[in-house]
Amino acid sequence: MPNPRPMPNLASPGYQSGFCNEFSSEAVPGALPAGANSPQRVPFGLYAEQLSGTAFTVPRRESRRSWLYRIRPSALHGEYSRADNGTLGGPYCAATPNRLRWDPLPLPSNPTDFVAGLLTIGSTGPAERPSGATIHIYRANRSMQRVFFDADGEILIIPERGSLRLATEFGLLDVGPGELAVIPRGIKFRAELAAGPVRGYVCENHGAPFRLPDLGPVGANGLANPRDFLTPTAWFEERDEPTELVQKFQGNLWSTVLGHSPWTWSPGMEITFPTNTIWRNSTRWDR
Repeated sequence: MPNPRPMPNLASPGYQSGFCNEFSSEAVPGALPAGANSPQRVPFGLYAEQLSGTAFTVPRRESRRSWLYRIRPSALHGEYSRADNGTLGGPYCAATPNRLRWDPLPLPSNPTDFVAGLLTIGSTGPAERPSGATIHIYRANRSMQRVFFDADGEILIIPERGSLRLATEFGLLDVGPGELAVIPRGIKFRAELAAGPVRGYVCENHGAPFRLPDLGPVGANGLANPRDFLTPTAWFEERDEPTELVQKFQGNLWSTVLGHSPWTWSPGMEITFPTNTIWRNSTRWDR
């Protein structure tokens, strides 16, 4: 007999706290297989996929990976074609020893989503180099209807004006001024506006994943604690409608169209590389 289909979970975001923890959650009870990551028959007829952040041969303490159980496989897409970069990236200017300052960038007057509103301020080097960082400012006055992921690095988002809801493969994440969010390299997300225009900063980290700083002389309780970080619980939706999927690859934007919503994914997930999961933190805890 065919497996029953899971029903979408449209509730508010749920979180689990911790950094460098191992998490598991289900949007539908029974979606996580017991005793095996990839059994011959996955509950509900889902597709078992491993998302790797490191080589599979690294020691356990360094391994960063997650198992997700999807309604449709992530490889179900057509060819990508080059898309307009807009104000993202561009040629490098000559170095200068002078101090540089910018006034706050004006909010867009035309309909602009998170990706279209990205403007690159500076970079330590080309995006294809596996080190360094690039700094962008984002401005938007409409929620994303498309979906985006960054193949060049993980991105740290710091809102300056207005709040965002980040709908991701791992769950829903709300972030506003005074907080920050990190989305790992290759994780698909959609930025939705809570109310009115938004503006903020993006740090695109091309090197090793972010980690908590060591304490040392500051003592056992200095800086942010692991429990101050939040990881979302599993969430999904099921919509069969064309959806544009955009990726940033070696400094340029590429686009394809899916025949369904990318969020037809992850009724269940097991996260075992917490520094490569989406997390949120309040900047009150650490400067």
